[in-house]
Amino acid sequence: MTDIPDSPPRAASLRRRELVVDGVRLGITSEAGLIAHGRGEAFDYLLGERTHPFADSALEAASALIRTAVHPVLSVNGNVAALATRELRRLADENPELRFEVNLFHFAEERIRRIVDHLTAAGIKDVLGSSPGSTTRLDGLESARARMDDRGIAQADVVIVPLEDGDRCEALVASGRKVITVDLNPLSRTSQRATVTIVDELTRALPRLADLLSEDRNAPQDELRARTAGFDNARGLAAAERAIRETA
Repeated sequence: MTDIPDSPPRAASLRRRELVVDGVRLGITSEAGLIAHGRGEAFDYLLGERTHPFADSALEAASALIRTAVHPVLSVNGNVAALATRELRRLADENPELRFEVNLFHFAEERIRRIVDHLTAAGIKDVLGSSPGSTTRLDGLESARARMDDRGIAQADVVIVPLEDGDRCEALVASGRKVITVDLNPLSRTSQRATVTIVDELTRALPRLADLLSEDRNAPQDELRARTAGFDNARGLAAAERAIRETA
């Protein structure tokens, strides 16, 4: 990774870009992931590269949804693995019931294995997705992203899908699962279809989510369910769109 000094005003963004480039070099991120990351950077620039109140509200709802889930699973693609390994480890530490499953659009068994090894080396245990014999398919999808591990997303009632493809998010919701996403574009199909959309940059959002999961560890289930029921995703998306338009 290129050494980025603290002096550039967008040093954090430049470091994240380098992480994705390193992900391609390590064989865990596809080259198409570079394009997707650049698109997200543009929206983050318009959002002032900071976490807004609408993202805070979504994070609180997401924590409540995860804490009330029976079988929560976080879906990991190449960009997520490259950008947020430490943040994923914190989430695993805060919620041992949370499972992690690798799922890729640009599917390759070798890349799956590399991502599983990468997360395992970071201390995340029992990462799913690398056993072809234990997969079923998600209805409504033709791509490789329809694969679901029988021990993971196939059983999940809540799925966290950061940096997700819109058609898969839509299919997960249609299957009856609650979906939490992190997406900097409030107009994307993923953002529009998810149960809870966190319009924020991934490595800013996940540490806050880990903090909230810790705070909510002993919260009454009724209180958490009330928080989820009172969350209005459309309202948050509208606020995010206004923030972007006002900057543009």
